[in-house]
Amino acid sequence: MRLFLAVLYTGLSFTANAALADMSQLEAMREGSMKKLLFSDPAPVSQVSFTHADGGEFTLDGFKGKYVLVNFWATWCAPCRKEMPMLSELQTEFGGDDFEVVTIATGRNDLAGIKRFLAEVEVDNLPLYLDPKQKLARDMAVLGLPITLILDPEGREIARMRGDAEWNSESAKAIIRALVGTLEG
Repeated sequence: MRLFLAVLYTGLSFTANAALADMSQLEAMREGSMKKLLFSDPAPVSQVSFTHADGGEFTLDGFKGKYVLVNFWATWCAPCRKEMPMLSELQTEFGGDDFEVVTIATGRNDLAGIKRFLAEVEVDNLPLYLDPKQKLARDMAVLGLPITLILDPEGREIARMRGDAEWNSESAKAIIRALVGTLEG
């Protein structure tokens, strides 16, 4: 039994060290505005629900099984206007079974205003999720906009960025490629 526990502990420590190495490799990929992306130990996320424009309630738990880039934004947010097309580009390039961009309009954003905003920035491939009373945003400690989180396939937060970024940069794409590659490998 002791031998089994020793082998198990050794295996777990190698796995933990590999995860730490991967995190430092991801941090090394950050350049330009991506330097604001702060990686952390996996942390649970809120179970507060949000809605879709077509109806229905969702939680972040519903996206388990893939890496998810969650972006909290608002129609009145100038940096959000700048980065939304870049998030759309990420979804076009990487969206699928292993990765998804989830945009959540938080606060007072009427549906007509959201649709107009997305039409003006020529984005039609991102979801219309709403957090009108900012319950999810408050529970996730979203202070200011935009705030972007990266969730791992277990649904835990592993990275956070305050402010906008060049999500279509080579740095951002390299990070997403590396994350998605961990699911394929």
